Amino acid sequence: MSMGLLGRKLGMTQVYDDNGNLVPVTVVGAEPNVVVRFQEHASGKKSVQMGFETVREKSLSKPVRGHFAKAGVAPRRFLREFSIGASEEWKPGQEVGVTLFHPGQRVDVIGVSKGKGFQGVMKKHNFSGQGAAHGSKMHRRNGAVGCRSTPGRIFRNQGMPGHLGHARATVQDLAVVAVRAEDRALLIRGSVPGARGGLVLVRTAIKGQPKPQAKPQPKGGKPAAGKPGKK
Repeated sequence: MSMGLLGRKLGMTQVYDDNGNLVPVTVVGAEPNVVVRFQEHASGKKSVQMGFETVREKSLSKPVRGHFAKAGVAPRRFLREFSIGASEEWKPGQEVGVTLFHPGQRVDVIGVSKGKGFQGVMKKHNFSGQGAAHGSKMHRRNGAVGCRSTPGRIFRNQGMPGHLGHARATVQDLAVVAVRAEDRALLIRGSVPGARGGLVLVRTAIKGQPKPQAKPQPKGGKPAAGKPGKK
């Protein structure tokens, strides 16, 4: 399941592993998340809504304040919902900390990438540019895009200058190097999206997890439908 935790990116540092290798890690600080709502859907699936960072009541709208009052939980600044296993049970007010994860676990980290402002096609789309000689006046331009009078328009997804960054980004299949419960911090190998202090979501990786073993086929049984048996 995709159970996760909300936290803040604190920055990057380096630690040594058990073999003495230097490992670059990102430090994610995560105060205990609190369960705001536990829900069982008609389809049989279950979900849990987590809150992160306390906030003053007067900064929230009346319906949102009522949502927290119904759960008996102090207002939180951020809310996110996660899918959980059919056998799991959570109660409103229950706290979840960094011990939700363990060293060696594979996780996905979701955040908002750094904003780069308005950029040209060479930086935004990795275009190679045009002639760099003195006679050229289009060193970093993208060149012709209209294709004369036919079709006489710019095709969708054509690389153009524009805003770069400040968008939702996900880095998948990262390894948890250490869990420091006393510091309320996770050490995750590699870099994660966003600037220092940005909100990030750490969840169980949807890829990279061990696959369930295939069940052995019974001997002497009938072949599967649509597949002829061996003679």
